[in-house]
Order: sequence, then C-alpha cells, then structure tokens
Amino acid sequence: MSLKILIIEDEEKIARFIELELGYEGYSTTKAFDGRTGLELAETGEFDLILLDVMLPKMSGMEVLRRIRRVSSVPVILLTARDSVIDKVSGLDSGANDYITKPFAIEELLARIRNALRLVNRSEQSEILSAGGLQLDTSRHTVNYMDTAIDLTKREFDLLYFLLKNKDLVVSRETLLENVWGYDYAGDTNVVDVYIRFLRGKIDEVFGIKLIHTVRGVGYVIKDE
Repeated sequence: MSLKILIIEDEEKIARFIELELGYEGYSTTKAFDGRTGLELAETGEFDLILLDVMLPKMSGMEVLRRIRRVSSVPVILLTARDSVIDKVSGLDSGANDYITKPFAIEELLARIRNALRLVNRSEQSEILSAGGLQLDTSRHTVNYMDTAIDLTKREFDLLYFLLKNKDLVVSRETLLENVWGYDYAGDTNVVDVYIRFLRGKIDEVFGIKLIHTVRGVGYVIKDE
C-alpha cells in the first residue's frame, strides 16, 4: 500500500507539480488549496505525512499546524518563503518536523520526506536512554529526571534523544542538523544553539545539574555526572 501525503498549498501550479512528482515516487496524494479545507482533511483522513504551506487563505499554515498537533503527531513539513531563524524556530516550536524554503528542488523535498518518515519509524521503536538521573523513553515519548516529568517539544525531544544516543561523544552542530532536523544544512547553525538553550533551561537550570556540555568550536556532549 502506498504512503498517503496531504498537500496543503494555495498555489495550484505548485500543488500540481508536487502531486505529479510524488506520484512518480509511488506516493498517494490529496490536495487542499486553503487552510480550513486542509485542516478538515488532516483531522478526518489518515495521512502518513503533510506538506503544509505557511501562507494560506482562510486559515494560516501556522494555525493549521497548531490545530493538527492537538489531535495528531503526523509528520508535517512546512513549505515557506521565509528564511529567517526566528520564522524557522517558530514553525519547529509549533510542532513541524521540518521545513523547506521556496523555491526548492524536488529532489530536496523528496529527501526530506523520506527522512521525516524514517525518523517517525525510528521513534516508534521502544528504547530507554539515560544519563545520570535523566531517563528518556522513546515508546512513551517521555523524559524524567529523578522521577520528575520534563515537558519537551518534539524538536527538543529529538535533539535530546540524539545527544543521549551519542552520550560521551562530542556531536557537531552540522551533525545535529543533519540527524535531528533531517537534512544537510550548509548555512547558519544558530538554530541548534537556540534549542540547546531551551533544553538547558528545562533540565540543567531547573534541576541544578550540568548535563549538556559545550565543547567550543566543536559542538555539544552529554556526560554522565
């Protein structure tokens, strides 16, 4: 059975182009040209992934994303003309799995779709990782420190997972972008630093520990303390 992808894009030529290319790759697609229709389809249909334009009529893509996240963890890739770090962080914080900036090459979009689906399959495998008093459970999607629950966004959870998976190894920003954000990123890596600060604010600062260490000029590492 082919995987089902919902395309929510108001520019019909772009939506049709994506539909044809995904069809060639064996995906089954459904299109919506405004936010409200897209949300209705997302809430009532069973999709494996959603491609969501940020600028939509009737309801913005960001609002559609927020409402989808109330009821579903389906992977969502944002299609956006905005390329600032703030806009990217806002979309990821609202629950997006990835984003791609217009105009884009279809090969890049296909790669990000494959990666988003692969990350979902990985997260569904049961695994418990720990460092000191911190414990992360992939099947339950929970994080605890000394039996105290820590509320993380999906991106924060994925970042913590990768650091724990590579405990005691220094991981570069580029490696984190490729494996957590899901693509080769050759530009500004500030978004990694932003999310490291988020994690430290929720873990290190709250519990008075030193879990996430910075190795200047290289990257980050989690150590057993």
